[in-house]
Amino acid sequence: RHGYCTIGEALNRLDFSSAIQDLRRFNYVAKLFQLIARSQLTSLSGAAQKNYFNILEKIVRKVLEDHYNPRLVKELLQDLSSTLHSLTIHVGRCVLVGNVNIWLCRLETIVKWQQELNNMQIPKQMYTGLSFNDLPLYMQNKILCKLSDACDIINLGQATPTLHVLSENRTLWKKLCQFHFSDKPFCRNLGLTRADNVDWKLMYFTLQKHYPMKEQYGDTLHFCKHCSILFWKDFGHPCTANDPDSCLMPISPQHFIDLFKF
Repeated sequence: RHGYCTIGEALNRLDFSSAIQDLRRFNYVAKLFQLIARSQLTSLSGAAQKNYFNILEKIVRKVLEDHYNPRLVKELLQDLSSTLHSLTIHVGRCVLVGNVNIWLCRLETIVKWQQELNNMQIPKQMYTGLSFNDLPLYMQNKILCKLSDACDIINLGQATPTLHVLSENRTLWKKLCQFHFSDKPFCRNLGLTRADNVDWKLMYFTLQKHYPMKEQYGDTLHFCKHCSILFWKDFGHPCTANDPDSCLMPISPQHFIDLFKF
């Protein structure tokens, strides 16, 4: 891919270290790091490993400072811990690049990060102006309908009795099913029915077990098929094609990893 052909080189050239400071890219980078933790650790060179853990530390520090999306980073650390535990103890140390003592130290660091995130206290807001609860119910409901993560809806529903009622709305869960699974034949056919007895919340969690969720990110990596270049969409690149937009292809975190499989 124009000067880099491994994941480790791409992480450096695409400046993921700076990308995590932009909230539009934070979730994308965290999700990518989670996928690397699950299956690609053994493919990283020594330098790539060091860069990966340096960026990961910045991700953890940002969550601790800004309290942004701790659940995603906790899941990332849990997957990374499970993978390292398996590789260092059950599979065998020969599959990891570098001294095994370094990996054991990294395991200890991960445990420390997990403890810091679990002990994180989000300060109570001191703002005395208009709050979420002061909004009309129809506006609160519209905001809930903008959420694409079921866990966020459930957690918000635990805040107040009113939000609990709104979070259990059948229409809300029907829209969530349609957003994530509308392209699946079963859900598409179900959406055509006029039956009023469908438990859409139960349907959502049933579909979730069988189909991947639709991913949403503020900014994503794109691949230019004309120039063979990876770049952040908001940054763009000087494409020489007559119709640059027709050459662009959005790259999901999983697709990013697949690009470097040979």
